Amino acid sequence: MVKTNQVKEVSLNANMLDIPEDKYIRLLDRWKVYQLRNNSSLFRKFLLFLTLVGPGILVMIADNDAGGVITYAQTGAKYGIGFFIPFLILMIPVAYIVQEMTVRLGAVTKRGHAEMIWKRYGKFWGAFSLFDLVVANILTLITEFIGIATGLKVFGVPAWLSVIGGFVVVSSVLIFLKYYTWERIALWIAAGNLVFVPLVILAHPDWSKVISSFATWHIPHGSSFSTFIYIILANLGTTIAPWMLFFQQSSVVDKGLAKIDIPQGQLDTFIGSVIMGIVAISIVILTGSLVFGLPGASGFDINHIMFVLSKSRIGQIGTDLFALGLAEAGLIAAIAITASTSWATGEALDLERSINSRFSKALPFYLSGILSSALAATVVLIPHMPLGLLNLAVQVIATIFMPAAMLFLLMLLNDKEIMGDYVNKSWQNIAAFTIVGILIIANMLYGYTVMFHT
Repeated sequence: MVKTNQVKEVSLNANMLDIPEDKYIRLLDRWKVYQLRNNSSLFRKFLLFLTLVGPGILVMIADNDAGGVITYAQTGAKYGIGFFIPFLILMIPVAYIVQEMTVRLGAVTKRGHAEMIWKRYGKFWGAFSLFDLVVANILTLITEFIGIATGLKVFGVPAWLSVIGGFVVVSSVLIFLKYYTWERIALWIAAGNLVFVPLVILAHPDWSKVISSFATWHIPHGSSFSTFIYIILANLGTTIAPWMLFFQQSSVVDKGLAKIDIPQGQLDTFIGSVIMGIVAISIVILTGSLVFGLPGASGFDINHIMFVLSKSRIGQIGTDLFALGLAEAGLIAAIAITASTSWATGEALDLERSINSRFSKALPFYLSGILSSALAATVVLIPHMPLGLLNLAVQVIATIFMPAAMLFLLMLLNDKEIMGDYVNKSWQNIAAFTIVGILIIANMLYGYTVMFHT
């Protein structure tokens, strides 16, 4: 694949062939894939998988973002491990069903999600979906910078420094790296998300309670219905969100995946879904075992949750690892969400829109994502912001925005003219429309509880 120190050579060759630089890089990448695909050795096939893997795992691990980590920690602290383990296991196939559709759509059409909506359904719906995405992305980025600041605060790093530092990293990897290098570095950062799994082992939870939760699936006693629905929406919002649809489809396109790569893209997404579920369940078990039932644990203050963890079996070392995982989750998600904003804006406005493009040639593309990230970082630095409740509110808002995004996706996946033989099968439509229905019902229930204060 093309490295960053090959930019001059790539630019020269692209000019000689009279094609855009980003497309030339993609052609080189596809040539490498072709060579690996036409070699029958087992090692070469493994290299092929490693080359094609990326968008699915990255979007799913980034889905366990800082807002997700905080939400899962708050869920375990408030409700224990009794109810939400079965719910989170159910979220694994839900996330896969939704994201797998973006793999097929991107590989078949070679177009990003925003571009498809804009060109297929007109300017009004294109502008609506772009506005929907950008607002949701800025709100979600706020939670990522909250996570970065909260995690690094444990190590004595002031909030202003951690937030500005996080913003600099997010902007730098987007501007200075080509797609393949950007993706590989993002995956290495994402690997830090797995830190929550060994923390559960250190916590020595009562595994019999985890198993018995499947037989006692009920609304926890003493919980108000409105609060419970709010938490359900927050967990849904951190499992499937609008930015994920735009990000993965655009990533598939920028990576240059073709129809022949769809099976690898599906496997990539499946592996990512399982990892996402394991990490989410680990966090709920961790706080459900060590924080639930203690004074103040039912609140939404992540700082208090980490303080309680430091006094528990995992001790300060375990809490430091939790804090690092929280900061990592915010960083990797901020990288992905910022890229999704840039991709969507570039696609909708028909701008140059590839991470392979030089900054000077694609200034509006890069600035759209960077400015949204800067705005979110600024909000986090406002004094006395209720960060814990803000995090849950953002996840709920993501759930409210999701049905519209899903309906556009489903219309595109059922368009025979666009998808040909890759249209949704009946079971995929049934599953997807069921997910949309659940989202709508959950939103209606939440609206009811807000109006009538149940």
